Amino acid sequence: MNTEQPEEADETGTGRSEARGTPVGRRVFLGTLGLGALGVVAAPTLQRGLEAFLGTAADKDPTGLTGLLPNGGGFRYYSVTSSVPRKNADTYRLTIDGLVDRPKTYTLSDLRALPQTRMVKDVQCVTGWRVPDTPFEGVRLSRLLDAAGVRPSAGAVRFTCFDGAYSESLTLDQARRADVLVALRMQDKDLGHSHGGPVRLYVAPMYFYKSAKWLSGITVTEDVKPGYWEKRGYDIDAWVGRSNGRDDDPTS
Repeated sequence: MNTEQPEEADETGTGRSEARGTPVGRRVFLGTLGLGALGVVAAPTLQRGLEAFLGTAADKDPTGLTGLLPNGGGFRYYSVTSSVPRKNADTYRLTIDGLVDRPKTYTLSDLRALPQTRMVKDVQCVTGWRVPDTPFEGVRLSRLLDAAGVRPSAGAVRFTCFDGAYSESLTLDQARRADVLVALRMQDKDLGHSHGGPVRLYVAPMYFYKSAKWLSGITVTEDVKPGYWEKRGYDIDAWVGRSNGRDDDPTS
């Protein structure tokens, strides 16, 4: 989902792939299947290695087949593009603009220097898989909006990503919730590329496709603009258990 759908069927992914590209080779796919089976029973060290392998494989797999494989972390990897550029502390930038008085561009160091909030909640994908008790840590989105000075005419926030394709939106009230983060860490480690790093959105009470991976832009707007998956049929208000025709237990 980008961040299950695909973020994304990642974690921002749904399995309804819009990605373009050539399928993975038969030998690579069968080898990955074997590693996926091993991950189910492997020790934690092997599981972490498998998770890293699947993330790398998925980065080169526009078909989304790797998103169907099990891994130690419980997540599935997916992107709506055939490749995603990598960003680090030197190259990453997050821009906040739109209906604000003080547009700003943050580096990764800038974001790390701000007060951090940690929360531990289940992650629920709209495709059905769930990862319980997942720690996320980052800057509350409301803090960044307050620093930018949101104008009275604003009513929503749009998020864009450096994969060049994914987008999401929240109402301004939703964006100001205390459980919505610009996340820098996940599972008590810095966000890796496959999980949407170095920075992703984390919307704790909604299905994971709202938690856009590879976050690069936050634009304050008058109205909600449907995101990547909403344009393809998913609910704009994606509360876990109260949207998309599902009745999952809430994650909050």
